[in-house]
Amino acid sequence: MSPNALNFRHLLYFWAVAKEGSITRAAQRLGLSAQTISTQLGLLDRQLGQALLAPQGRSLELTDAGRTVLGYAEEIFRLGDKLVAALAEPQAARPRFAVGITDAVPKLVAFDMLRSVIAPPLSVRLECVEGDLDRLLADLALNRIDLVVADRPAPQRANLRLQSHLLLAGGVDLYATDALHAAHAPGFPRSLDGAPLLLPARDVPLRIALDAWFDAHEIRPLVVGEFTDSALLKTFGRAGAGVFPAPSGMRKLVAEQYGARPLGTLDGVRETWHAISAHRRIPHPAIAAVLAEEHPADGGTGSD
Repeated sequence: MSPNALNFRHLLYFWAVAKEGSITRAAQRLGLSAQTISTQLGLLDRQLGQALLAPQGRSLELTDAGRTVLGYAEEIFRLGDKLVAALAEPQAARPRFAVGITDAVPKLVAFDMLRSVIAPPLSVRLECVEGDLDRLLADLALNRIDLVVADRPAPQRANLRLQSHLLLAGGVDLYATDALHAAHAPGFPRSLDGAPLLLPARDVPLRIALDAWFDAHEIRPLVVGEFTDSALLKTFGRAGAGVFPAPSGMRKLVAEQYGARPLGTLDGVRETWHAISAHRRIPHPAIAAVLAEEHPADGGTGSD
């Protein structure tokens, strides 16, 4: 262990004093003498090179450094509680498999990619979290999650040792509810000029491809909404707010869930989904199962 390694007992004493507001009350809570806690807090201050607590009347208040340390301390002790709880579970309990999913990934696409891991032989306890790609990659690097499913490969960064795997690729259609379909299906794609359109946010790869397609065909639709969440985009589409894109292979499910029909396929526009993993000495076995799963291009899964 490094000579500068943090003494977690000292951190516990600090946490107790911060919560109680005084050394005396913290000592009563921990069953220790006030002198012992005071001495250990002094050692912690010297090790960190900053005072964590400052007198305020008859109490102690956190310094700026103390507030920072308290945040980390609470996270450390929370993880410690999770460790104890995990070890207390019966051996037959399902192993955890945590997956981060970006907002741009359709929910049933994610389901299709992950459903095999909750069934035998793996039978994992699947935990799914949603968020933006940068935050999910940070959680991946910190071992908080095991895999990220995204609409783009991982960025190449020297400080992140990540691997990207293409899971699924397919064509894209534009869909519309009945009234919009009747207005814009004849003469597609020229009929899209001036049509109300619901689009992904500007930094989403599909949006970049859509903008390029419209430019190439000299079409100027009326953009009435931009969304980071693909499910919310389609919900607005179901309400008839505008024409919206979705995978070509999801026509049946888009009709069932959103009451929309395809206006036509956008030639040359493809949507892709990727699994991103970090280099681990012992990779999670569920990752191999996800990567080995065969996902049909252009269909079969469903939309949000």
